[in-house]
Amino acid sequence: MLSGLIASTTAWGSLLSAQSADNARHIGVLSALRADNLDVQGRLAVFWERLAQLGWSEGRNLRVEQRWEADAKRGHEYAAQLVALGPDVILATGGGSLAPLLQATSKVPIVFANVPDPVGSGFVESLVKPGGNATGFLQFEYSLSGKWPELLKEIVPAMTRAAVIRDAATPYGIGQFAVIQSVAPSLGLEVSPINLRGIAETERAIASFARFSSGGMIVTASPISTDQRDLIVALATRYKLPTVYFQRLFVLAGGLISYGPNLNDQFRGAADYVDRILRGESPADMPVQAPTRYELVINSRMTGSIGLTIPPTLLARADEVIE
Repeated sequence: MLSGLIASTTAWGSLLSAQSADNARHIGVLSALRADNLDVQGRLAVFWERLAQLGWSEGRNLRVEQRWEADAKRGHEYAAQLVALGPDVILATGGGSLAPLLQATSKVPIVFANVPDPVGSGFVESLVKPGGNATGFLQFEYSLSGKWPELLKEIVPAMTRAAVIRDAATPYGIGQFAVIQSVAPSLGLEVSPINLRGIAETERAIASFARFSSGGMIVTASPISTDQRDLIVALATRYKLPTVYFQRLFVLAGGLISYGPNLNDQFRGAADYVDRILRGESPADMPVQAPTRYELVINSRMTGSIGLTIPPTLLARADEVIE
């Protein structure tokens, strides 16, 4: 009799599990980076942790499909695959993921994080009222870009020249440079763009800029600059160019200083938006949000390598100092 009760209980538990799996909501994830990229893995860990706090977990009431891509061609292929699966919502982890998803569907809700200029790129109608099937979190407002030349001058007051590394083929590459260019004259800086293309072109352009003295660099936000960050950091060190980066991961790779948004906050917020959509809200009515917290990160170990000293007042303002 006991064995029969155990068998019955086991069968009932299996049935409940099957029903739970059948009734699970379906989330897709598309990343423009490789699956072994530690940066996006860390952000997604924050996303899944927040979703669990909100009552959603894979294997219980969620089914998850993830696609990773290292180039634009695979992005369109994987976007189409995810849409064909009929998910309830898709998370896009950057502009390189969002663009192919919006080309693949105008129906499936999409939540994005870490996307520069979603209005200028045509992804949403406005920040307040996105109007379509996508909403989320923009990387930062362009006004932030004006802080980067200010930081360069604070590090090296005598600096007169700055190379601005950007992706000129995108609206956000143009927009960030425009803000930097508008601020530079008041700081006594002459700025010139280095347009990112292939690795060889980047290396030649930075080497050419470094032939003259009193120079530094600003690295603006783009998927290409992120992909080439090890090269850019290495060249900045080789030519002793004080460089301000838009994101902390460049400092972790050996760069000098960064000022930008905390991206973990964006992925935590993206989980909140996914939860709201799964509970019935429409992305068209959910405003795109800008960061509310920015962080200054300094790698004090690099000062000796490029022959300068970080002002104590700047060190005191840092959110994180790597020693």
